[in-house]
Amino acid sequence: MTKKIIPKLIGTYLNTLAAVAPSRAGRVGFNVFCTPLAPPVKPHHKQFLEKASLFTFKSGGVDIQGYQWGSGQKKILFLHGWQSHSYRWKKYIEAFSEEEYTLYAFDAPAHGLSKGKYANIPIYSEAIKVFLEQLGAMDTVVAHSMGSFSTLHLLYNHPQFDLGRLVLLGSPGEANDFISFYKNFTGLNDRTFKYIIDYFKQTLGQTPDYYSAPKFATALKIPGLIIHDEGDEEAPYAHAQRIHTAWPQSQLMTTQGFGHNLRAPEVVEMVKDFVMKEQLQKIGAR
Repeated sequence: MTKKIIPKLIGTYLNTLAAVAPSRAGRVGFNVFCTPLAPPVKPHHKQFLEKASLFTFKSGGVDIQGYQWGSGQKKILFLHGWQSHSYRWKKYIEAFSEEEYTLYAFDAPAHGLSKGKYANIPIYSEAIKVFLEQLGAMDTVVAHSMGSFSTLHLLYNHPQFDLGRLVLLGSPGEANDFISFYKNFTGLNDRTFKYIIDYFKQTLGQTPDYYSAPKFATALKIPGLIIHDEGDEEAPYAHAQRIHTAWPQSQLMTTQGFGHNLRAPEVVEMVKDFVMKEQLQKIGAR
């Protein structure tokens, strides 16, 4: 019951604020939209994460917590989704040889052990950009949910980054989906919603419809794998089909019964098989 009441209370507050202070309502509403209710890093999460070599880097003026496992020649970067953190990659990390691979992950801004109050596609995208500038080219990037969307945004705007291949898991499709959900979930009226969208455009320099994963995917020149569950309730399967159509060098693997998280052993094996197959093809082409 509380989970349903709190969003409506936020909506009521913003609707009331909009009547007396429109610009403030826009700013506060936008900031609430960009504030993750990130889950805590629990002791058993830390136990696994502390097995990595820990490092930090700055993005957007805040400290971002990074992790490195292994020291192999081939490099993989794992990027988690909204309201998650790097522990979600435990099964994936353990699937790869630390002698053959160097495996990286970092907690997105305002997630996990990273600092910051807010997160959105541009903020996350900037953190990925800074990471790649400092750590260099990756052979593979494996991204989930908002991590997928942010990676597509980065490569659309900065095609110079050298990535060997890209794996997208449960990628959302359109920012407008989140905006509409936020409006309905909180009960915002049309006037308040307009002020929030105005602030969105003022802050990010784009309207929400600019943020489109299928559009971003048209810029991809690398091979990739898209894995999406037909029953994904957070990112509808149709988005995966549209991304696949827009990305000529992609393969689409459809799952059933694994939902949005895609952490089942079968999915881990799909990713591992794709990465190793691509590596072998690359070696054979030399």
